[in-house]
Amino acid sequence: MSNIKLTKLEKYWILYDVGNSAFIMLVSTIIPIYFNHLASSAGISEVDYLAYWGYAASVATIIVALIGPILGSIADTKNYKKPLFTLSMMVGVLGCAALSLPTSWILFLAVFVIAKVGYNASLIFYDSMLVDITDSERMDTVSSHGYAWGYIGSCIPFVISLVFVLMYDSFGLTMSGAMTIAFLLNALWWALVTLPLLKNYKQTNFAELPKHPVRSSFKRLANTLRDIKGQKNIFLYLLSFFFFIDGVYTIIEMATAYGSALGLDSSGLLIALLVTQLVAFPCALIFSKFSKKYETDKLIKICIIAYTCIALFAIQLDQQWEFWFLAVLVGMFQGAIQALSRSYFAKIIPAEKSGEYFGIYDICGKGASFMGTMLVGAVAQITNVTNAGVAAISVLFVIGFILFCKAAKLNRK
Repeated sequence: MSNIKLTKLEKYWILYDVGNSAFIMLVSTIIPIYFNHLASSAGISEVDYLAYWGYAASVATIIVALIGPILGSIADTKNYKKPLFTLSMMVGVLGCAALSLPTSWILFLAVFVIAKVGYNASLIFYDSMLVDITDSERMDTVSSHGYAWGYIGSCIPFVISLVFVLMYDSFGLTMSGAMTIAFLLNALWWALVTLPLLKNYKQTNFAELPKHPVRSSFKRLANTLRDIKGQKNIFLYLLSFFFFIDGVYTIIEMATAYGSALGLDSSGLLIALLVTQLVAFPCALIFSKFSKKYETDKLIKICIIAYTCIALFAIQLDQQWEFWFLAVLVGMFQGAIQALSRSYFAKIIPAEKSGEYFGIYDICGKGASFMGTMLVGAVAQITNVTNAGVAAISVLFVIGFILFCKAAKLNRK
């Protein structure tokens, strides 16, 4: 996969990023535009469309935020992680395929929430697998490769889907028919590239099977929460992560919906976000190389500052070329901040409690993104100005940066 020698298990782990990234690529690009089509057909205004999309994304992340720590704790029990990962992955895959069924905008959102919950839940177990498939010295590199190959790999089903969605008339299809092909294709891609990991993964860090696994998991979770209170470095890192990654995921979740609500050309939006993936691939690998020369915390700080500037630039966005420029900037730092944040956390937590800790990590990460998406939607409806909610995103990065600096200082001691 690159000039560094990855083990077979590391490659299989990376392949899951290639699979699930196809779904999240749809969520960031084609799905919001299709939802706009369904909403417009039902007479929903552009402002309300943006708000409802933000609310649906928020509901999905809130659900995972509530169940994530419990699932993560259960997954730390011997031989539990793989079955739970498989179940949540299949909920996401089948949910993605089922998006082809609804013709009502509200039913479409309901299925979307189910698929998104499956996707987000699978990442709790997937991220925590990092401590099982590699060692601490390789975590930055392996994590970065996961995001990098996820970006470039997801382009394969996305480009095929894009051909059908943009040229459905040429194939004698309707918009709904083209979207059905896109949903089924991406669900199949997601499932197939996950098979090598399912076949070869073994949980090496775990708690022994107790008489009452679920009850014991709740006790371990309570103990972990108490431990985190006493581990100021981990607590501050999670708090900082809550804010800065919230801004990152809000930009990912809302980019196409935001551009579409501003009236920008949908074809241009889709191609611009394809450019984001293409730019993100080499940039994630570049930051992976940087992590061997520079401290991980310094690289994360650079990414947070860059995202603050991106959010400030997005406030005044109203032209197509500006969206393209924004897409390139996001691509430069998107993979780096996600990958380095994940590996940084994996290195500061106990390996045998990775499921529990990553369950809490998910609350502060994807679970926290409800705040940004909800904020953008609510402010847009209150002010009736689509740009207004974006201003608050920059504040999230500033708070996250300040807290991260404090956490990094403690981790260096």
